[in-house]
Amino acid sequence: MSMEENLERLASRFDELTHLMSDNDVSGEDYAALSKEYSDLAPIVKAINAFRDARQEFIDAAAMISDPSSDSEMWALAEEECRTLKSRLSKLETALNLLMVPKDEADGRNAILEIRAGTGGEEAALFAASLFRMYHRYADRMGWKFNLISLQETGIGGTKEAIAEITGRDVFQFMKFESGVHRVQRVPVTESGGRIHTSAATVAVMPEAEEVDVHIEDKDLRIDTFRAQGAGGQHVNTTDSAVRITHIPSGIVVSQQDEKSQHKNKAAAMKVLRARLYDAERERQNRERAQNRKDQVGSGDRSERIRTYNFPERRVTDHRIGLTLHNLDSFLEGEMEDVIEALQAEDNARRLATMA
Repeated sequence: MSMEENLERLASRFDELTHLMSDNDVSGEDYAALSKEYSDLAPIVKAINAFRDARQEFIDAAAMISDPSSDSEMWALAEEECRTLKSRLSKLETALNLLMVPKDEADGRNAILEIRAGTGGEEAALFAASLFRMYHRYADRMGWKFNLISLQETGIGGTKEAIAEITGRDVFQFMKFESGVHRVQRVPVTESGGRIHTSAATVAVMPEAEEVDVHIEDKDLRIDTFRAQGAGGQHVNTTDSAVRITHIPSGIVVSQQDEKSQHKNKAAAMKVLRARLYDAERERQNRERAQNRKDQVGSGDRSERIRTYNFPERRVTDHRIGLTLHNLDSFLEGEMEDVIEALQAEDNARRLATMA
């Protein structure tokens, strides 16, 4: 199918949806499905109309240039208009192509964020806590809700592991490139010699999964209960409210103890388990679709080093796109837009290239 045929197909479908949605006999469920398709198509059709209008203006201006009856002044005006329209058409076509690139079905979902301290001992745990705070600040800037699911602290401000649910508009679309190893270079407070230490933390961002997305058999689960413990191993309650769920086929284990209710802990653990299973299935499908995973921004490998935070030089470097910014302080306060937008642009460019 040619590009023009595809544009016509989309425009015709949009007109058809407009007519169908005005039909009073459409049921509520059908109307919701039609409304979603209409909303998805609306920006594409708007871009199609803008592209077609500019193209027609270009054709008219070109015709004036080729018309021997045009006087010199009109010819000069038409030539200038053609140059302007040619540049505009190129931008409109690029924008239209981006809109037509197949979307990641998970982009509109909420996300489960997991952060774990890596190599570096207590310094790594302090860095993990800083990252967790950074993402909380970014979520606030985006107008999202940041709900803590699980937190294991070291007792002196560090974080061994933290899990949160981030809900809002298109959360996964903006957060999905954060998965990987984040490295920090700085002088620890406890370092008397002023030497720079390198530590790391691992970040995983997974699209939140519903029960319909992942079918989990009861027979595939082993559920253990135990008493919740705080930092240092002390008991924080005297009932077996903590829950550990093992998904036997995959070997994935999720523990949850932050809630006082065993029921709430189990529900939270199941939410994380579904997200991990859904994410694993997405990765399997991606490997099948892409023979070379490097065609994407990063490999998606949790062990891949993706970013370095250098405190002495106040810089942040994203190794996947070679971008370095000297705004470490504001970045750690959640002002991450420049890097995230650059990662999205790189991903869009690569996806466009695969369509060529």
